[in-house]
Amino acid sequence: MISERRLAILNLIIEHYLETGEPMGSKTLCQLLPYSVSSATIRNEMAYLSELGYLEQRHTSGGRVPSKASYRYYIDNLMQPQELNSYDRQRIEEVLSVNAGDPERLLNDAAKLISQYTHSLGFCCTIEDKLDCIQGVDLIPAGRSKAMLVMLTMGSKIKSSLINMPCPIDDDFRMLFYQVMNNLFIGTPLTEVNLALVQRCVLLAKERIFDLLPVLTSLCSLCSEASKSKLTFEGETNLLSHTELGNDVYRLLSFLADKEQMIRLSKYFAKSNMTKTIFIGDENPLMEMKNTSTIISKFTYGNNQVATLGMIASVRIDYKRIIPCVEYIFKTVDNLLSKGGTK
Repeated sequence: MISERRLAILNLIIEHYLETGEPMGSKTLCQLLPYSVSSATIRNEMAYLSELGYLEQRHTSGGRVPSKASYRYYIDNLMQPQELNSYDRQRIEEVLSVNAGDPERLLNDAAKLISQYTHSLGFCCTIEDKLDCIQGVDLIPAGRSKAMLVMLTMGSKIKSSLINMPCPIDDDFRMLFYQVMNNLFIGTPLTEVNLALVQRCVLLAKERIFDLLPVLTSLCSLCSEASKSKLTFEGETNLLSHTELGNDVYRLLSFLADKEQMIRLSKYFAKSNMTKTIFIGDENPLMEMKNTSTIISKFTYGNNQVATLGMIASVRIDYKRIIPCVEYIFKTVDNLLSKGGTK
């Protein structure tokens, strides 16, 4: 058990450091504590907290700073969350409701909001689903020789592409288009839409196969895109202002630019029993992120589609403000996905 006085000292040191980035000494603590305690006593208490691994002393004569382990203790036991005001709650709900029917855009909007409200990096990742199928396809005229191909999957993914058409989109062509789609593509898994399937269209399209070819090529491309995990970052440059990261920020940004490791982390988290967590410092599964705090949440929607949403920052952030804000965005996203899904 840590005494009440030691907890008060630890809390003051952590919050002072999160706000200023500066160590705190015994004399400053004497002035901030609500009761009279000598500097010698406070130094003894700080030494005890250091032995527990909660405080560090960078210089022999300097004050104490919190360790990464102390942030976990702070969040779990000491932190007094700062409630989100009504204006910010309303703004979050309004921004996220715009694309509530399109999960990918909704998640992208949420990642952008996270980066704006936390001044950190926001991210979202839709996890690939090998069983996802084409639910519907439509072709919309878009000018004299162009058309918009729109595809909807059973997993609520919406993909579109602008195509240059070699022929008019008249009634005969539209009838052929829907016949081919209904016979060969609707209900087909995204991973099975390939050149072999396109070749089978010749039997239905016959001499008009060359008119249909741009549509089929574009549809293959959309299916390939929709069948893969997709990771989006928002606000990467925010990390440059996180002085705690120092020169490591450039290595971190270089690491994140590859995206593959973060996609693996999202897949790992998606398969776990956790729905939401905070990785602080060494708790992060990825070595390159040991100097960061990562907040991540998992969402299941539609036909068991899975996605992750979260933020990456230095370990020195305003946890009591940021955590409630990010959690409110998580909650709003979850509510919107549940309303739009079929689970």
